[in-house]
Amino acid sequence: FVLRLAANPIAAMAEQVSDFASTTGAVSTTATIPEAWRSRLDLDNGTTAFMFLATCLVQFMTPGLAFFYSGMVGTKSTIVVMGQSFVTLGLIFSLWILCLFSLTFGSHMITINGYHFLGTPFEYFMLHGVHVYQPLQRAGAVIAPGFPGMLFMAYQGMFAVITPALISGAFVDRYRFGPYLIFLSVWMFVVYAPLGHWNWGGGWMFQYGAWDFAGGMVVHEAAGFSALGALFALGARDRPDKDPAPHSLPFVLLGTGLLWFGWFGFNGGSALTIGGLATIAFVNTQIAPAVGMLTWAFLDLFVQGKPTVMGASAGAITGLVVITPSAGFVQPHSAMLAGLIGACVCFTSSWLIKNKTRLDDTCDTVGVHGVGGFLGTVFVGLLADPCECTSDRPPIWCANPGTVCASSQQFVIQLVCAVVAAAYSAIMTFLLFKFLAIWVRPLKTYKDQKLTQDEHEFGETAYKMEGFEVMRGYQDEDSCDVDSSTVLTSEQQNPANDKSMPFTMLPQVSQSDNRTGLPQLYQGRAGAAL
Repeated sequence: FVLRLAANPIAAMAEQVSDFASTTGAVSTTATIPEAWRSRLDLDNGTTAFMFLATCLVQFMTPGLAFFYSGMVGTKSTIVVMGQSFVTLGLIFSLWILCLFSLTFGSHMITINGYHFLGTPFEYFMLHGVHVYQPLQRAGAVIAPGFPGMLFMAYQGMFAVITPALISGAFVDRYRFGPYLIFLSVWMFVVYAPLGHWNWGGGWMFQYGAWDFAGGMVVHEAAGFSALGALFALGARDRPDKDPAPHSLPFVLLGTGLLWFGWFGFNGGSALTIGGLATIAFVNTQIAPAVGMLTWAFLDLFVQGKPTVMGASAGAITGLVVITPSAGFVQPHSAMLAGLIGACVCFTSSWLIKNKTRLDDTCDTVGVHGVGGFLGTVFVGLLADPCECTSDRPPIWCANPGTVCASSQQFVIQLVCAVVAAAYSAIMTFLLFKFLAIWVRPLKTYKDQKLTQDEHEFGETAYKMEGFEVMRGYQDEDSCDVDSSTVLTSEQQNPANDKSMPFTMLPQVSQSDNRTGLPQLYQGRAGAAL
């Protein structure tokens, strides 16, 4: 062991942990691979290339989420909100390699009355037993044939990375960055890993008959209802009468585009092979958000008198969330229906949360991801292909023959599991926040919330411009007074009418913009100069 430790310390320690686990009965020690599975040990170049692309696309979604959320908040929180998403790429993936992957996809360690609740942390500890020239195996059986087990680990790791980042949109300016990292780490062990094992690791939900194609329960319900639990734990926010306006709609649109683009790998890649199943998931991932975007924009027009870019973006994300659990189980016309109903329900829930409760769901995490994930999970039992697709000779048009079909029984199964996933996520997150509150004081007052903003947390600001610094230009959040004597006219700034000075910027603040801290910029002869 000492020689092995010197040559390869990680593999040696993992081997010792695995040996200890096998002696205690924590890990199956089946070493002989059945003959029926041997043909599945071969790697397919096409499948491997497809999963490489899908992994890259899902990884790209986390930076997209950073832009999406940061555009929805004020300028003084831009860097922190972006950082809360980006940091998961480092922190969560490191924990994933350590033991979270094993807890989610490892052999069953906790079993009650035949139902499995959690995987072992030892089987794939530090990626021990996760190979690059063979598919992933568990207890001698191949889990995902056709591509390396290491690639399967990386692909699933990208799901783990973005899930806790989704929660951060619910409590902007409410939690310091350091305690946020602690919350993320603990949450992955107590919420994400159990839910992942229940669904994708062969746990009790899978045994019960629930289907979740790409993460309706594991990702969106977990994040959305965890956000709800966090909001209840933090309590109402003391805030000014007017919330900070979204400071950058271009950021919101950019984030929406990146998320939509990455979602093709999120849903299409969940087929785990290139072909017809990936194709139907890909097409449905385009249809549902398209319909959702149009529906939300129409609802904005009906309620507010005009459509909004923010609403269209929210509708697109809603369609993506709702179709995720059923992307590989439904026909395109069902995807259209899912986008339409999902946008209507999520629009209503978001409006009710903002206008009829004291919950401060800053970026509509609960209304879009929580409610949308719940609705999409139930849709599997309502909108999946008819039961003739589960027969011995299914029709050629079936989306995913031999898996799941729409029926009253399947609807009840999906509903029960959706309720359990929502309740478990909300309750565990509520308890976790209350436990952390012993050491971390929740930020309620408007003055306290400045402690979480960019300049205080990182000593950095999002926007710096010549002549003034936006973040430091207007310290008094509650005042919009500007001394007119300090505002120069264009003639005073450029008395000689110098053609080399095409831009004349006069910083002014209006009542509608004073909360964001971003002055309005007026460009004098910009059009002529360009």
